[in-house]
Amino acid sequence: MSHSASTRTRRTGLVPDAPPGERHSEILTEGALEFLADLGREFGSRIDEALDHRSTRIRELSAGGTLDFLPDTEAIRRGEWRVAEAPPDLTRRVVEITGPVDRKMIINALNSGADVFMADFEDATSPTWRNLIGGQVNLFDAIRRTITWDDAGTGKSYRLGEQLATLVVRPRGLHLPERHLLLDSRPMHGALVDFGLYFYHNAAELIRNGSGPYFYLPKLESHLEARLWNDVFVHAQDALGIPAGTIRATVLIETLPAAFEMEEILYELREHASGLNCGRWDYIFSFIKTQRHDPAAVLPDRSQVTMQQPCMRAYTQLAVRTCHRRGAYAMGGMAAQIPIRNDERANAEALDKVRADKRREVTDGHDGTWVAHPALVPVAREAFEAHMDGPHQLRRLREDVDVSAADLLQVPQGTRTEQGLRLNVRVGVQYIEAWLRGLGAVPLYNLMEDAATAEISRTQVWQWIRHGATLDDGRAVTPAFVAQVLAEELDVITGEIGRERMANGRFDEASRLFHQLAASGVLEEFLTLSAYELLSGETP
Repeated sequence: MSHSASTRTRRTGLVPDAPPGERHSEILTEGALEFLADLGREFGSRIDEALDHRSTRIRELSAGGTLDFLPDTEAIRRGEWRVAEAPPDLTRRVVEITGPVDRKMIINALNSGADVFMADFEDATSPTWRNLIGGQVNLFDAIRRTITWDDAGTGKSYRLGEQLATLVVRPRGLHLPERHLLLDSRPMHGALVDFGLYFYHNAAELIRNGSGPYFYLPKLESHLEARLWNDVFVHAQDALGIPAGTIRATVLIETLPAAFEMEEILYELREHASGLNCGRWDYIFSFIKTQRHDPAAVLPDRSQVTMQQPCMRAYTQLAVRTCHRRGAYAMGGMAAQIPIRNDERANAEALDKVRADKRREVTDGHDGTWVAHPALVPVAREAFEAHMDGPHQLRRLREDVDVSAADLLQVPQGTRTEQGLRLNVRVGVQYIEAWLRGLGAVPLYNLMEDAATAEISRTQVWQWIRHGATLDDGRAVTPAFVAQVLAEELDVITGEIGRERMANGRFDEASRLFHQLAASGVLEEFLTLSAYELLSGETP
């Protein structure tokens, strides 16, 4: 152990247990580590309790329970209250672009013409130590406008322009550990690490720049988790002398349980809340996972679980009504399309789908939306501004919306097909393989995919196996059938990418993990927890 690490052990009990990388010492300073240790000791056990509460709820549902709006919090839903007014640089959020925290992506996204850039430490970033701490370095430089990138392969240079998107950061979910930072010999929670390092180094600088420390909170399942995050915010602001209420957070409503607690989530965060986002892909994943026990809740092909399905319409419109009643912004979902440069007709059709989806969102009352690629920024903006007068739609209260528990729980209708099964396998394996190589945002079949797509893919196959579902041709989905499809789809992938790339990749591990998760008798909560153990070159 180095002298510096030994000193840190004595002073904080927190040790970086990984090889240092370039400029890591600028992020893992003594003060930053002390701040993380304080957060870990104050909130680590509460995060563990929150995760235990999730497990308890799943057991209750599996034993015959059901989700509903909470009777104990009815007074909150009936009460008159509003969230804090948005700061100036979060009052217009018509188009938000998202992506991982690599250097080139950050520059391009900030320059994209979007109103907001969500820098993602979660589903779009594979949590290697280099990615995570390197991402903190990149954001540190971006906030100080010193970030640059020179591409040796193309000769292109990337620099920040004059007009930049407002920066918002998404830390990892509460469930993910950080094995490279040990607090009293135990891994810290990744959420506290991502939040803590960014806040410690940048909160004061952001305020000097006329902005602030803004966050997206992923994977929340209850208002108690929102209360936990609010307490983290209060504690962190007090610890660093940052004025109360400076932090602003938008919560992704991307789990089925959270859809029943939207009002309560905003209430718990009301001093710091700025809105809710409809994280549609993870929501479908959660819809499967939460109702894993119910054979009547088996879904059709994921491509058929569109935003026109009644349960998805209920969920998104309830979000709009809830947000606007409370003075919060209602953000729409992701357009994951990327330009199809070699097929003009296919590209035009893809853009038409984006326009239609964004038109649905803006006419429903959303205040803004997400895109995954800079080329979609003007497409989404045009669709919204054609139907929206002003920077937002907070005055559209949508009092016509009346959503029941049955509406939220209505199972999407459609068919299960061999093509849908094969797509799940092919996309799931390729995403996991890329993730194991350190890539969290992966272009596949003209879409920019992140972990949410892989989660839907493997969970849907698990659900079909678990409940003996049949395809539209009558064949049952079994572990043996999935193994056969997996072998055949690996041949398809080989034909698409070539034998050399296949041999140099991590497809054996990825395919084994996919089949293991899909065929298991117990549903793994997150594939990233299993895959985390396979990230190479970084085992302490």
